Amino acid sequence: MPRISDARILILATDGFEQSELEVPRDRLREAGATVDIASPDGESIRGWQDGDWGQTVQVDLPLGSVDASAYDAIVLPGGQINPDKLRTEATAVALVRRFHEDGKVVAAICHGPWLLVEADLVRDRKVTSYKSIRTDMENAGGQWTDSEVVTDQRIITSRSPEDLDAFCTRIAAEVEEVDNG
Repeated sequence: MPRISDARILILATDGFEQSELEVPRDRLREAGATVDIASPDGESIRGWQDGDWGQTVQVDLPLGSVDASAYDAIVLPGGQINPDKLRTEATAVALVRRFHEDGKVVAAICHGPWLLVEADLVRDRKVTSYKSIRTDMENAGGQWTDSEVVTDQRIITSRSPEDLDAFCTRIAAEVEEVDNG
């Protein structure tokens, strides 16, 4: 079981991610000592979404096609409407999320990020939460949706919105330390 200070965590995102839902987990997990890398489909910088308009640009560490899931302990999927909607159409992104779960790694998604979990068929028969507007999508995919700040079921962590980021980040760190990825 890695300590969070020894963990490697991947954030997968593309243009249109909710600014705080990428930056807060990245910064808090780094402050805890984790190595946090950001991947995007093409490996180029990505631009966030904040307060109803385009936000800041974030540097990316590697392209999606170069990600080695075995090198990481967890994957974080920020929300925003645009980001997960684009990523769920990328077969490589969906396969990567599924691979993390199949390998027993932590998969954490917030807000609209759980759309990727739906596409990867990781919601069925699990307790989950999400932004309220995709509740029906989660339930139609077989999820047992609940209105809670953070829900964990079989190493899948879900949260509703930026207001839940404290609980989301705390749960990611705790879950990483509970999992034996060796």
